[in-house]
Amino acid sequence: MTKLTHSFAVAAYRESPYLPACLASLAAQARPSEAFVVTATPNDYISRTAERFGLAVHVSPQEPGIGRDWNFGYSLATTDFVTIAHQDDLYAPTYSAEVMSGAESARNPIFAYTDYAELRDGEIVANNTLLRIKRLMNAPLIPRAMQGSRFVRTRILSMGSPISTPSVAYNRSRFPDLRFDENMGTNLDWDMWQRMSRERGDFVYVPQVLVLHRVHRQSETSAGIAGGYRRAEDFEMFRRYWPEPVARALTGVYAKSYTSNA
Repeated sequence: MTKLTHSFAVAAYRESPYLPACLASLAAQARPSEAFVVTATPNDYISRTAERFGLAVHVSPQEPGIGRDWNFGYSLATTDFVTIAHQDDLYAPTYSAEVMSGAESARNPIFAYTDYAELRDGEIVANNTLLRIKRLMNAPLIPRAMQGSRFVRTRILSMGSPISTPSVAYNRSRFPDLRFDENMGTNLDWDMWQRMSRERGDFVYVPQVLVLHRVHRQSETSAGIAGGYRRAEDFEMFRRYWPEPVARALTGVYAKSYTSNA
């Protein structure tokens, strides 16, 4: 079995109080991974926090933007796989080991990702309606034989995006020029899954909760909901799969999940 290399590109923004905990979770990985910080809002807080963990900080030459920040981080990675880590989230000590084991066992991995739980006001929420729905949607990809089916993953994505964005480890060695859509504010991840679903290879799903996604008012998802552009981008994505009336109906149903971000 080929031993693949892995790194974390941590996208840091302004002065998040959650950044130290995120970096500590990366330092605690049982299978060590490289890590570095990228930011378009350089400040002493980010520099000092990264220094505590011995991590380099790379400053983007572009204006802040989620797509630009992710693309910048991805472009700096030199390992076989790279995870774009969110500064607010936490990674289980076995995250790197499990996702890379899954990737190493796959015939032709596109990316590997895991299940996740939410972190709300310091409390772990591992089971709610939204999480149950996402696990049900991901279930067809648990059997290894199904992970390479373009039909299966297309049908899954036609109903929404159940993939935990911060849990995804991309096959950088296969897709060195991967680019997120910088014009999108919230669904640039779903857009990426949709484009990658057309590729030959495997969506490697690890059905273990290995990421804690922090839900709070200052998150980009919350901002997209409050700003109204989340719903417009949802409609754009559904329209890629369905006639307009069906896409509008699905957008309305999908919007009900926003309440989980309140």
